[in-house]
Amino acid sequence: MSEQIPVQDVTPPRPKPAETVDLYASREKIYTRAFTGLFRNLRMAGGAFLFLLYFGTVWINWGGHQAVWWDLPERKFYIFGATFWPQDFVLLSALLIIAAFGLFFITVFAGRVWCGYTCPQSVWTWVFMWCEKVTEGDRNQRMKLDKTPMSGAKLMRKTAKHGLWLLIGLATGLTFVGYFYPIRDLIPQLLTFQADEWAVFWIGFFTLATYGNAGWLREQVCIYMCPYARFQSVMFDKDTLIVSYDPRRGEKRGPRKKGIDYKAQGLGDCIDCTMCVQVCPTGIDIRDGLQIECIGCAACIDACDTIMDKMNYPRGLISYTTEHNLSGQQTQLVRPRLIGYAMALVAMMSVLAYAIATRSLVELDVLKDRVLYRENEQGRIENVYTLKIMNKAQRDLTFVIQADGLEGLVYEGKQEVHASAGEVLSIPVELSVDPEKMPSSTNQVRFQIRSPDDESIHTDAESRFIGPSVR
Repeated sequence: MSEQIPVQDVTPPRPKPAETVDLYASREKIYTRAFTGLFRNLRMAGGAFLFLLYFGTVWINWGGHQAVWWDLPERKFYIFGATFWPQDFVLLSALLIIAAFGLFFITVFAGRVWCGYTCPQSVWTWVFMWCEKVTEGDRNQRMKLDKTPMSGAKLMRKTAKHGLWLLIGLATGLTFVGYFYPIRDLIPQLLTFQADEWAVFWIGFFTLATYGNAGWLREQVCIYMCPYARFQSVMFDKDTLIVSYDPRRGEKRGPRKKGIDYKAQGLGDCIDCTMCVQVCPTGIDIRDGLQIECIGCAACIDACDTIMDKMNYPRGLISYTTEHNLSGQQTQLVRPRLIGYAMALVAMMSVLAYAIATRSLVELDVLKDRVLYRENEQGRIENVYTLKIMNKAQRDLTFVIQADGLEGLVYEGKQEVHASAGEVLSIPVELSVDPEKMPSSTNQVRFQIRSPDDESIHTDAESRFIGPSVR
């Protein structure tokens, strides 16, 4: 009897249906809880100062005009007694570079404190959240209100909230435009419907931008739209101050009654009340470790310290600390990277201060006529120029004009001119020289201007004096 070969089923198994992965998670609305504490008071004081600076500076007059005024049509920029022109934009570039290095220095030292305390997005968001609390109540009341169907009371509360948001947005937009269009003229023109169309457009734009960013987008701006949230982690090191939870002290979490020996039950100081989560404006749980969404506002520190006080536990379960400190190592506050940023900042600020202090208050441009040269009745070679003299001071000045560079050079034209504050003069002048005293067909000449009203105001500019070929 022959042996039979066993038959095996080699049919490949049917593949499992592919799982669908949703790459987009719908936003969950964050309901922040009201709280008190040291860092909240610091943030409120800083926010009040920034609001006073932003909304108040635009109303200050200086030298007969607005103290801070970016007059775009006239291309003049007034900043507390100093007038800057487009030619001075290199100073603005330097100022922006210094601000960037200052932000780098602060980030290396103390993480995202800029975001938590002084960023306009954060400051306006806290104000808008205060409007929510005033009109709709605290966290639990707002959550309950959103779940109830629309009613007259709910409509009134929502309308009041959005009305306050729009009012703050309007004040913000109006003030911003006021730095470019004198606000003392802008408001009456708006009330009488005589304002410029572009001014109205930009007021509306910034009103809606403020309303949308601080009212609706909020943490979405910090998490997804702000580039600083993406590259700030590159500047962190293990000695950077960060808001962090101490797991060695807090774990194991769990509720407990006040006064019991929770250590005997293996519990840490964290009672798992989630207050740190409820006050967070970005909705994160700081106990999960350092996260990109954390803006360093220290709201969780204030909330946790309040709970620790109630439980008679020491404060600092959540605190400003460093990774080295959390791991039991010593923190080095002074380190090479921090010193490097500090030295760069000091150097750049010194150079900028020197450049502003020595900035000439008169600008001179020399434009040569398209006719290369001509011979006058005396047989002398003449060149014609137009001098553009810009008085960059905020007062009227007199200027004396001179020219040199060639032996026997004769200057013909106005030798003394008067320029009002901010005025640009066009002065036609002629230079002539004996052809026998010209060393070459192309020669350098220099125009000099100085003010007898102020000897520190002077400048010069070079140009060419062209004549026939010298054999």
